[in-house]
Amino acid sequence: MFVLIGYIVCLGCIFGVYIVHGGNISVILKALPFEIITILGGALGAFVVNNQPKVIKATLAALPMALKGSKYTKERYMELMAMLYDILQKARKEGLMAIEKDVEAPHESEIFKKYPTVGSDHHVIEFTTDYLRMMVSGNLNSHEIEALMDSEIETHHQEAHAPVAALARLAGALPAFGIVAAVLGVVNTMGSVGQPPSVLGGMIGSALVGTFLGILLAYGVVEPLGGLVEQKTEDAAKELQCIKSTLLASMQGYNPATAIEFGRKVLFSTVRPSFTELEGHVRGKK
Repeated sequence: MFVLIGYIVCLGCIFGVYIVHGGNISVILKALPFEIITILGGALGAFVVNNQPKVIKATLAALPMALKGSKYTKERYMELMAMLYDILQKARKEGLMAIEKDVEAPHESEIFKKYPTVGSDHHVIEFTTDYLRMMVSGNLNSHEIEALMDSEIETHHQEAHAPVAALARLAGALPAFGIVAAVLGVVNTMGSVGQPPSVLGGMIGSALVGTFLGILLAYGVVEPLGGLVEQKTEDAAKELQCIKSTLLASMQGYNPATAIEFGRKVLFSTVRPSFTELEGHVRGKK
């Protein structure tokens, strides 16, 4: 909703002020189809050349997600930490071997089934169970597991930022393609130099629409969208950091209630539950 409102405000103010100041919108509308095809066609072609298929697919998948509200809410994080509390509490009471079945078959685990939102998220469960499995095996200490976690989170960060970088490059290219469209318009105008001034003026105006559209699409549409996608990738990384902090605190000997406090503290303030909220939620899930 906010994305659409932002675009409406942006485009409405730009074109609205142009019309109020006496601008002839018909000149823009007449040139719009040809300039759009030239600019977007060239930019999209360069986008395909500039990115591997996996990055193109990731970018196309990221765009619809950017238009939706964030799934990383306070309620989701409270459910995540309640799930971690339950699994760590079971390991503390019954021993690490007691959670082996939960780790090896998470989709059959009563603990993970108890939390459908995060329990059905493939990335969350895989990340959690991988390191719980290492904790059960006892072959690695907390420092070694932390190093592995950091490597995996960094890899996730790089993959998630590939669409962001692709959109940034696309935004940077759009003004240049706008200039290309304008130059072609000027070339076309020069080929009609014998026409009356009123005709030449319209042709020059149409050519300048290309430059205008290139800049508008770059800084009014694509670049803001890339910034939004980047913010959403940061939210996804924060969830993994929450799991990391909780599991490492448990490995260092802290009880489950204290361990989830380590996880709570790494969350952004806008979605971080208070100590009382989290404690009440965890107790309510018992």
